[in-house]
Order: sequence, then structure tokens, then C-alpha cells
Amino acid sequence: MEQELISKKELLDVTGISYGQLYRWKRKDLIPEEWFIRKSTFTGQETFFPREKILTRIEQIKQLKDDLSLDELARRFSPDPAEIALSGEEMVRKGIVSEQSWRVYQLEHPNVAVCSFQETVFASVVHRALASGDVGLDEARSALRALEQSITVFSDLRVRIVCVRKLGVSVWVVQAADGQLVVDPDAKLVFEADVSECIEELKLKLM
Repeated sequence: MEQELISKKELLDVTGISYGQLYRWKRKDLIPEEWFIRKSTFTGQETFFPREKILTRIEQIKQLKDDLSLDELARRFSPDPAEIALSGEEMVRKGIVSEQSWRVYQLEHPNVAVCSFQETVFASVVHRALASGDVGLDEARSALRALEQSITVFSDLRVRIVCVRKLGVSVWVVQAADGQLVVDPDAKLVFEADVSECIEELKLKLM
């Protein structure tokens, strides 16, 4: 499930922003570094972006930049994870999780009343899995365990989590976003979530 990309030239044409604005917003952390994807083309190296993410972010910046400084915008798009502590009730109210997905999270962590940023990210992935309609309650719990175990392997949360199912048996795979994902050809891909994307959506809901 490869994401659709947009070239830098097309991006500037479609949005009407300048090269200077694009890179000024990058320097101010309004646009994540990992969205600038260098790829080889027949004309040499070109820069591409995840189409839906970058177009949505630029539209948000254009709507808010007259009322907020770039520094204020940066704080909105990238709240300090260390300052985030949310109860299950707050996450439900903000639309980060449903009541059902929070209950699933609590089955794994019955004594957790307030979640850190990382825990909130994991709970939001559980919510996404259940909301897909293709993942059951036990599978969602397994996804949570897989994510938590992956943190001992990967240095950050820029990972993808994928569920494949074969003969009714589901398997979750977590892998670095820039790595190759190998799936058994006899298995069916039933759900995947880009955790980086979950983080970006979570940041906006925490405004």
C-alpha cells in the first residue's frame, strides 16, 4: 500500500507557494523533515512529498499563518511530547480513541489512568485498527503488544505496523518506515497504519 507522492514542482504549482516559503516552513518545523523524499528520476534527483499529508498541512498553514506566528504554528503542529498526559476520558473526548478501544487498551494496562505521549500514540493505533472493521478485539490487543515490544528494537516511532492473516491466523509486523516489508504471498493484508501519520493526526487533535 504505497502512498501517493507529489513532486516539488507540482506541489508549488498546485498550492501557489514559493520555493522560499516551503523551505522556510521546513526550517521552522512546520513540515516534517521526513516528508522530503529524495528519489532518482530520469532527470536526476528530485524531491517528492506524501501527497495527501503535504497538501493538508500547507492548507492548514495558509489558513492559520495570518493569525499566528510561525513559532506559534510550530508549537501547534509539534506539541512537546514530554508535556502530554491524557486520561482515557480526555482521549475519548478529543476523538483520539473510542470508548471501546480505550477498554481494549485497559485490558493490557488495567492500572494506567493517565497516558504519556507514547502510550497515547499506541492507544490511537489500537483505535485505528478497530475502526478499520477488519481487526478484532484480540487482534487489536496483539497489535498493542507488538508495538510495545518494537520500541526495544527501533529508536523512535517512525514505523509501520501491518497485520496479515492466513487461514484465519493473524500476524502483526512492525518495521521501520523506510524498510522493505516482506509478506507471505498466501497471506492477506488486512490492516496497516503509518504510526508517523497517527502522530501527526494526534498533534492536531491535541491543539
